Amino acid sequence: MIYTLTLNPSVDYIVKLESFQIGELNRTVDEAKFPGGKGINVSRVLNQFDTRSKALGFVGGFTGTYIEHYLQKEMIDTDFVHVDEDTRINVKLKTGQESEINAKGPKITEQNFGLLQQKIMQLGPDDLLVLAGSIPSSLPKTTYEELVKICSDSRAQFVVDAEGELLKKVLPYQPLLIKPNHHELGELFETTITTAEEVIPFGKKLVEMGAKNVIVSLAGAGAVLINSQTTLLAEVPKGEVKNSVGAGDSMVAGFLAAFVETSNIEEAFRYSVASGSATAFSLGLCTKEKVEELLPHVHIKKIQ
Repeated sequence: MIYTLTLNPSVDYIVKLESFQIGELNRTVDEAKFPGGKGINVSRVLNQFDTRSKALGFVGGFTGTYIEHYLQKEMIDTDFVHVDEDTRINVKLKTGQESEINAKGPKITEQNFGLLQQKIMQLGPDDLLVLAGSIPSSLPKTTYEELVKICSDSRAQFVVDAEGELLKKVLPYQPLLIKPNHHELGELFETTITTAEEVIPFGKKLVEMGAKNVIVSLAGAGAVLINSQTTLLAEVPKGEVKNSVGAGDSMVAGFLAAFVETSNIEEAFRYSVASGSATAFSLGLCTKEKVEELLPHVHIKKIQ
């Protein structure tokens, strides 16, 4: 079973305006709301491929109830820890340039965190946990490390999609997959990376540090997969980029859906790239139909 973890989910409220005037009454021309958070995005894309998952994390108040009901309507299992304060609302303002206002989120107590740890202790060798996104300010910076230690003890596999020190500290526990983009990879090694070829030596270092598979995305310049056996270069499909939010989460979900089904790394990488591109070319998260439409346009080359 795949479990996804979103420590600080949100209700994302997207408002579109013709123009925005500070200090004036502004009226929307379009608006939408849906659950936000990297782990939740992974669950929603996995659902497109009929791959079951269970969403974990912290929710509270009427906004937390909204997230639970929304996911349950999509037939996604949930097992959230309920907290006292409301789940945050993030506002995405679309008017020419896009602006975002992200809220801090509810306070997570030691008791709340303890309940989450108990849930993760139930995972076993046939389970996989996806840890994605940032850690709330009320939790210790060692949170991911503590959770992957639990997975390591129970022999549950895990995937981490995070940045910087969060990512570096989990590598010794051998994640099945990590997915930094080229900017995050550059920051990790204090350098600038612009091409797929420049990714390779640093991706190999991450494998030496413990990662079983590393996928590095370079937006329109392609993607690279590296593990101890192979290095694969993918050319991404061409299309109009409408949305970058959730593209990385879609890559993680596409990889896992195909890998669980086939155990084939190259096929999983192909689905990963097609899923990320399908979300980038859509206003929301990708659909299975859009991913399958793009699959023939994902060209993969093995690097010796």
